[in-house]
Amino acid sequence: MNYNHIFPGTFLARPNRFIAHVEIGGEICVCHVKNTGRCRELLVPGAKVYAEESENPLRKTKYDLIAVEKRNSPLGEILINMDSQAPNKAAQEFLPKLIPGLTLLRPETVWGNSRFDFYAETDTLDKWFLEVKGVTLEESGVARFPDAPTERGVKHLMELCRCVQEGYHAGVLFVIQMKGVSRFEPNEATDPKFSEALRHAAEQGVKIFAYDCLVTPDSMIVDSPVPINL
Repeated sequence: MNYNHIFPGTFLARPNRFIAHVEIGGEICVCHVKNTGRCRELLVPGAKVYAEESENPLRKTKYDLIAVEKRNSPLGEILINMDSQAPNKAAQEFLPKLIPGLTLLRPETVWGNSRFDFYAETDTLDKWFLEVKGVTLEESGVARFPDAPTERGVKHLMELCRCVQEGYHAGVLFVIQMKGVSRFEPNEATDPKFSEALRHAAEQGVKIFAYDCLVTPDSMIVDSPVPINL
């Protein structure tokens, strides 16, 4: 997936979870933050960031905050995409490679009490429900999810277990929005309920996938599998 009209800037402050103050071209601009997570380890004053200029002249904010360079990591300086909409867009491009013989890929499909990110069918008549989770948290070279408790995430995992019980294939794709991590783990310290639900889902037959990404200021492409430690 690609962006248009990307500009580098310097992060200054985040007054609330929806906006950030960023210096772009010598001007202090109000940017829309496309990730409502905490991102405290990423958005630190002075961090180099990248913003996309909106093509909508009626918008209140001219820019969307897309990516940030993280410097205090054992991986060195890494570029992290922090756009919460990017994982699904990148996954839609990638899923035909992940699921052999894909003949149908439909986003935003309701089943039971949940709306899953994707429903898929294959030429061998397999039927899949898939959830996509974007991962921006890196600690000591390890990617972890979530960075804040997520009741919605637990609910989706339980619903995916039900899908398996009723004969569907089901999976969770963790899209790690950076390159270079050694493995993926659920964030036990932050959300033990999600961590336990993920282990339960794997035991019930839900497939757990974790892939890193090739990230540039104006693109993100799902790339390579990452070892998973549940």
